[in-house]
Amino acid sequence: MQEIDKIGLGLDEQLCFALYAASRAVTAAYRPLLAEVDLTFPQYLVMLTLWEEEPVRVGDIGERLHLDSGTVSPLLKRLEALGLIDRRRRSDDERSVEITLTAAGRDLRASVERMPRVVASATGLDPEGFADLRTRLRTLAEHLRRT
Repeated sequence: MQEIDKIGLGLDEQLCFALYAASRAVTAAYRPLLAEVDLTFPQYLVMLTLWEEEPVRVGDIGERLHLDSGTVSPLLKRLEALGLIDRRRRSDDERSVEITLTAAGRDLRASVERMPRVVASATGLDPEGFADLRTRLRTLAEHLRRT
């Protein structure tokens, strides 16, 4: 195993490149599946958030997805244009916008339920390896956000 202080500038030695390449490959695996339901990958992530819990404030979606409001707002506008969500100002705090699913947004869930399993299978990892990788990536992201 290579010592950390010996990592050089070789592309294949870079954690950032390995993560970048893996992220692009996972996103590419989702792309044709999501095209069937007219969603982009970031829109899919927003929908996953809403299928877990709604209503959700815009800021909470951004926090959950680690995105700023300048990135979340256009995603929400497109999902609203698709008829999948509603955006409403909260009556108790007009500065805060709450997002809820429409009936079409709720119904869409059934159309995408197979996607995570299809992509997980495409990784070639067994269930334990898949779960271990996901846990390690979450831990990595958490550690890096703290620094």
